[in-house]
Amino acid sequence: MKRLLTYTLSLLLCSTLLTAAVPDPVLGEKGMVASRSMIASQVGADIMRAGGNAVDAAVATGFALAVTYPSAGNLGGGGFLVLRLADGTVKTLDFRETAPAAAHRDMYLDEQGDPVRDQSTKTRKASGVPGSVDGLIEVLEKHGTMPLAKVIEPAVKLAAEGFVLNHDLAKQFQRQLRFMKAYPSSMAQFSKDGQPYQVGDRFRQPDLAATLKRIAAQGRAGFYQGQTADLIVAEMKRGDGLISKEDLAGYRSVWREPITGTYRGYQIWSMPPPSSGGVLLVQMLNMLEPHDVGAMGFGSAATIHLMIEAQRRAYADRAEHLGDTDFVKVPLAELTEKRYAQTRMADYKADHASDSAAIGAGSVPKESRETTHYSVIDAAGNAVAVTTTLNWGYGNRIVVTGAGFLLNNEMDDFSVKANTPNTYGLLGRVANEIQPKKRMLSSMTPTIVTKDGDVVLVTGSPGGSTIINTVFQVIVNTIDHGMPVNDAVGLPRFHHQWQPDRIVFEPYCFSPDTLKLLEGVGHKEITAARWRIGDANTIRVVEGVFQGMSDPRNAGGAAGF
Repeated sequence: MKRLLTYTLSLLLCSTLLTAAVPDPVLGEKGMVASRSMIASQVGADIMRAGGNAVDAAVATGFALAVTYPSAGNLGGGGFLVLRLADGTVKTLDFRETAPAAAHRDMYLDEQGDPVRDQSTKTRKASGVPGSVDGLIEVLEKHGTMPLAKVIEPAVKLAAEGFVLNHDLAKQFQRQLRFMKAYPSSMAQFSKDGQPYQVGDRFRQPDLAATLKRIAAQGRAGFYQGQTADLIVAEMKRGDGLISKEDLAGYRSVWREPITGTYRGYQIWSMPPPSSGGVLLVQMLNMLEPHDVGAMGFGSAATIHLMIEAQRRAYADRAEHLGDTDFVKVPLAELTEKRYAQTRMADYKADHASDSAAIGAGSVPKESRETTHYSVIDAAGNAVAVTTTLNWGYGNRIVVTGAGFLLNNEMDDFSVKANTPNTYGLLGRVANEIQPKKRMLSSMTPTIVTKDGDVVLVTGSPGGSTIINTVFQVIVNTIDHGMPVNDAVGLPRFHHQWQPDRIVFEPYCFSPDTLKLLEGVGHKEITAARWRIGDANTIRVVEGVFQGMSDPRNAGGAAGF
């Protein structure tokens, strides 16, 4: 009992020095955009200043990110969008990539049935049919107010005239060149005649500008048909790629019902499958709700242990049950029920860690860390949370010759072989096996939180398998710990995903005493992260004021007015 009391009362906060270093949010009352690129955020804010709504701004920001943040902003990838309209209606749009028609379950296996190294990540065969362009056009046509040519114009100008490289992008390009040497079009775009770009250089992308102009003039046909489609198919034929003209012409994004739940009087709105994000987020919040997390204290060993046990169980369910609902039956209602969550936590012990090998998936009826997220809100109450990706940073590193954009390597997000981990260590089974035209499972978790009908939080993150836990912690920090948005986003994070059975944490997240307490209750492997966890570009609304927060872990920015 004494040990448990010490454990529960040990409110050992993450570094107070880091708290002091977290910058203040940007404030506005008429519109706000927070993204990984200050330039792209300003594009979105300018669109709203010119009379556009949050949807117009989100589409403009998305196309601008394809120019100013090519690591994850894209034309050649896909993503998810949660939209809250001014009348309170919430919708989600799935513009995830799809498997080409020629894809099949065992396409990355050798004759012995083992995965062939790098086939699902570093080849043209790793690319799914892109969805980003269709998704941005679809949401603009349904809920925007401006013509496509107007909202895409800033991106065209940025690609044609260029922009000055900051330290972040210049260093990214320098690191990527060694992976691009086999691809002349990639080297031509991301180097100066084979030499690295330097900080302060102007970066121009004329081929990308031409592609954007075709989209502006012709809409989706400017990408999925005609010259751009021909260039994509020609790129496939340079290697072992599978995307055909028919695949491109047939791609359509899909409107889906949001995953929704409640947490301590707040409403959670997030993404359904093929994203696993919304299901796991609601499930983990349901697991926490019976516990007084606020009283347990931010950063205490008790709070961290509880949250890890929720993460462990939710990620086990992900491996077993989640996939594209157009192809497999996913028990969404059961997985997001509060009663189910309490059943999953029935064996939770406050003074003892569970064994992941023994947890397994619950019994119910039968990305890359280099993703990017941006959040947008306008004065009318329209809010948009968008997460988009190429999977790895710079996808498979292959630029479509003549078109100026990178291809994704999203096929790796399928379960290449049952119980074989993908790039991020995530396991999958039959629900996420490869099938033609199927969408691969994702962890992307664009999320909007409301209370009494008003928007409170617009958030999301990149981070591969860590995405869901990043959003989870931003929400818990906000609701349970009452943090301002800069602390809710900026304080260090930790992550557990069932398998491998280990806790990963950011610098300064755990004090030595907290580490000892976690080890004392049986957490066997606790290791420092080799990278920052997440990039949660977030908007908080407090008494009608928009607080835009670009995650201080990375370069980026919020723009509001």
